[in-house]
Amino acid sequence: MSRNPVVPSFAVITGEQVAQVLTGDEKQVVGLTEEVYRLHGRGSTVNPPSYFLRFPDRPSSRIIALPASVGGEEPTDGLKWISSFPENVAAGIPRASAVLILNDHETGYPFACLESSIISASRTAASAVLAAERLSTDERPRRIGFVGTGLIARYISHYFEATGWTFDELGVHDLSADHAEAFAGYLRSRPGTAPVVVHGTAEELIRASDLVVFATVAGAPHIHEPAWFSHCPLVLNVSLRDVAPEVVLASANFVDDVEHCLKANTSVHLTEQRVGNRDFIDGTICDVLRGRVAVPRDRSVIFSPFGLGVLDISLGRHVYNRLRDAGQLRVVDGFFHELDRYGRTGA
Repeated sequence: MSRNPVVPSFAVITGEQVAQVLTGDEKQVVGLTEEVYRLHGRGSTVNPPSYFLRFPDRPSSRIIALPASVGGEEPTDGLKWISSFPENVAAGIPRASAVLILNDHETGYPFACLESSIISASRTAASAVLAAERLSTDERPRRIGFVGTGLIARYISHYFEATGWTFDELGVHDLSADHAEAFAGYLRSRPGTAPVVVHGTAEELIRASDLVVFATVAGAPHIHEPAWFSHCPLVLNVSLRDVAPEVVLASANFVDDVEHCLKANTSVHLTEQRVGNRDFIDGTICDVLRGRVAVPRDRSVIFSPFGLGVLDISLGRHVYNRLRDAGQLRVVDGFFHELDRYGRTGA
């Protein structure tokens, strides 16, 4: 039976539209994140290595390409193109910006371009909340602490709130006192009466927290003391490079994907380089979801997510579908011009 593939229309989806779809949809986003992790664990995705574009004249900046393909009931291919320019913060604009391209599984033609910084932050936050739910051993942590106070920290905080988590205390630490106070002010403006404490050092925050969120732009480990974690907190190592190998080796370690996370001088990659093996990795988040590994209770637990492109593709498709079904897609007429192989008139 012959196929008659149809070239899709091409839509542009703004950040405002993305936010409108995802705001209030946080529980579903967490559920979608779990579904994609399970697909990834079953081998129903393609998630090749991320590609880093670096600049000799701007060593702190980079742009990353994350190609990916998601299977399941609605297979979709695509690419996230996300920049990280830390100097933006001093100018008062966010560090990261991103776009997401979705490709038709049948023809390969791109059918949408989405503003993706919100998608990226949302899938990161959803992954953090899912990990906190599944890696908490006895009961939910009561004291949360944030090291790093940018957009990712804000989104993670929001996703905890939107999915029904409550805390007895919220801690904040940042190298910038102004940023720490600004984030503390944001947390105090949210519903609830839990006190917000600004800590002068990372040690103070870690020792005072049952759940520690690292969301910094650190390029190298700055947390070296395993003793700071002697109370066995759950650690969401979202920014990947904050904790030193000695802390990693004293903890139980879970990642989103072993091959992806053990590269680019992440905390776990540096640990592999030090000890020469990967025996310190206890499993993946999919292993936990499927009950294949137990989460220990006698040491701190660290979740280090490298950030899988399949999560972006899946969430982007979710946004696209919602806008399509609501008749709100902004289609670019005539985006594809050469649609006949031989340029025949009227084809």
